[in-house]
Amino acid sequence: MRKLNSNDLKELNLFKHYRIIRKWINRNYNIREADFELLIYLDSLQYFNKQDFKDGCYSYSWDNRRWSRLLQEDWIVVWRKRNRTTQKYHIYKTSLKFKQLLSRVYRIILGEEDISINSRTNSIMNKKTYMDKVLYKSIIDLNKDKKR
Repeated sequence: MRKLNSNDLKELNLFKHYRIIRKWINRNYNIREADFELLIYLDSLQYFNKQDFKDGCYSYSWDNRRWSRLLQEDWIVVWRKRNRTTQKYHIYKTSLKFKQLLSRVYRIILGEEDISINSRTNSIMNKKTYMDKVLYKSIIDLNKDKKR
C-alpha cells in the first residue's frame, strides 16, 4: 500500500468545496458545524468514553449541552453500559445515522455523488433567505464541477 503525501492530497482537492458541504449538512441534518467535526474526531476513535469526548471538545467553543444534544438526537449511542462493578463507565460510539452521513459527505467530496437539488430533500433549494440563494448557486456550481 502506497503512503499518501501532501501533494497527493492537494491533487485530490478535498477541501475545495468543504465549506458548502458543511453548510448543507448544517441546514439539512440540523447538526451544528462544530458538532459534526467533533463527531468526525470521535468516529476515528471508534469507541470512546465521556472523557474522550471532553478531550475532543477542547478545540471547539464551549457548549455545555453538546453531550446531551448529541445523545438525544442519536448522533452518539451507548455501545456498552456500565454495571458499577467491572465496567465503571459507559462506552460510546458514533451512530449508524452519523456513519451514513459521513460516508455521503466523503462521496460528495470525491465527486461520486452530487448534492440533491430537489426542494423536498434539500431545504436550501426553497431559497427563502439570501443565504439560501447564495448556497443554491454554490451547490449548482459544486454539482457541475466534476474535477472535485
